[in-house]
Amino acid sequence: MSVEIRNATADDWPAIWPFFHEIVSARETYTYDPALTEEQARALWMSPSSSPVARTTVAVDADGTVLGSANMYPNRPGPGAHVASASFMVDGKARGRGVGRALGEDMIAWAGRTGFRSIQFNAVVETNEPAVHLWQALGFRIAGTVPETFDHPKLGYVGLHVMYRPLP
Repeated sequence: MSVEIRNATADDWPAIWPFFHEIVSARETYTYDPALTEEQARALWMSPSSSPVARTTVAVDADGTVLGSANMYPNRPGPGAHVASASFMVDGKARGRGVGRALGEDMIAWAGRTGFRSIQFNAVVETNEPAVHLWQALGFRIAGTVPETFDHPKLGYVGLHVMYRPLP
């Protein structure tokens, strides 16, 4: 499947919101509050940071259908601003088709171009095996796991991985 990654626009939000809402409401992979309103979710996703280098992208197919989205930003301000971070969501109908990988590869390239020294994901749910495997395949390692920090609706309290990848 052909996937194009481009910068998201305000016009993309109506296509992002349904899968954002579905993923967050499931409470299985994101620490976001499931009670977020659409307006709160839009602000959180489309403007992830006040940093001028922050970016939100969409993955689209040949017809322009939005299949997934990512946002990326400095992990911390000030002395921590040399480390990038990001969040990713793929529409359930498009999972398993390389969309997450395309978004991840684009984010890694962006972080390198932007001058970051590394990338850190702060909260990868340890039971989200597809995400953990993808990030490991893209060069991330688990720096540590904070036990019982995520309340999974089916599995109870599970850990959150902190994942890290240096950049050349």
